[in-house]
Amino acid sequence: MRPSHLLLAVLVAAVWGVNFTVVEIGLDHFPPLLFSALRFLAAALPAVFLVGPPKVAWTWTVAVGLVLGVAKFGLVFVGMDAGMPAGLSSLVLQIQAVFTAVIAAAVLRERPSRVQVLGMLVAVAGIGVAAVDEGTSGPLGAFLMVVGAAAAWGVSNVLTRKASPPDALNFMVWVSTVPVLPLLALSLLTEGPAADLAALRSLDWQGAGTILFVAWVSTVFGFGAWGLLLRRHPASTVAPFSLLVPVFGMSSAALFLGEPVTPLRWCAAALLVGGVALTTLTRAGRGRTPDRLAARSPHGTRKVITGARPQPEAGRPPRPGRRIRRVTSAPPGRPGLEGSLTPRP
Repeated sequence: MRPSHLLLAVLVAAVWGVNFTVVEIGLDHFPPLLFSALRFLAAALPAVFLVGPPKVAWTWTVAVGLVLGVAKFGLVFVGMDAGMPAGLSSLVLQIQAVFTAVIAAAVLRERPSRVQVLGMLVAVAGIGVAAVDEGTSGPLGAFLMVVGAAAAWGVSNVLTRKASPPDALNFMVWVSTVPVLPLLALSLLTEGPAADLAALRSLDWQGAGTILFVAWVSTVFGFGAWGLLLRRHPASTVAPFSLLVPVFGMSSAALFLGEPVTPLRWCAAALLVGGVALTTLTRAGRGRTPDRLAARSPHGTRKVITGARPQPEAGRPPRPGRRIRRVTSAPPGRPGLEGSLTPRP
């Protein structure tokens, strides 16, 4: 990764970490569900007119929008409004990596390796330590809401993987259009029209600034830059930078909000970040064997071909450094022939 991309990855992690502090400030101006709805409204407009039409089916866009926008961010904002500290929220949400791995194993049949299972157990131990710390210093219910948000994030990760959007920024902008109306409806039902109108009437520069930061900087810039990095580099190279998010989150919350960082919280951070690192930075225990390769036929169908190393023709010794390729495909209506594709030493 070249230096400019390295700095961009760190900047995105810093933006996402500081975002929790900005959300905490914004919750002083808006009810949580209204704040979340305004965030997605600002992220969708006017960007939706600039990124072009959606590049995946609306089924996936709506599903991710409801799970990520309504469930995940709704629970985060409500939990933080109920007393969950911003720094601890940035840390606890990282358990989404464990939820993602478990759901992917159940739905996508992605079998985790032993190291990944160990990482999940370590991360869960970190959540247990964080729960003990929060249970003695804050509302446990708010803590559980953020854990539920991490579970919703894991579901949305699997849905996004199934959707396979070719453009992360385009996908995120269109996803942002989905939760606006459901969140507004929930806000009117649970927070009340009077509270929503009072918040909008008293809107000042600080409240507007929190909306713009969370929408344009954290959502549009953050996900757009992250998608750019994922297109230029392997996921295994980009993913570790997300482990910096709770570092920036806890540091900014301590610096700007005066949140204390207790010894138990440091212990939880070490266990959780270490467990997530083991879970996300190791590959699943499934690989491609050399004698089982895939080839695409001229008719667009994909064939899996197997076979032993082909022998050279009589009287013609093999030439070093060349590959023997013998993949055949019959036209429609005629049987095909099996071939093999194996490198020669």
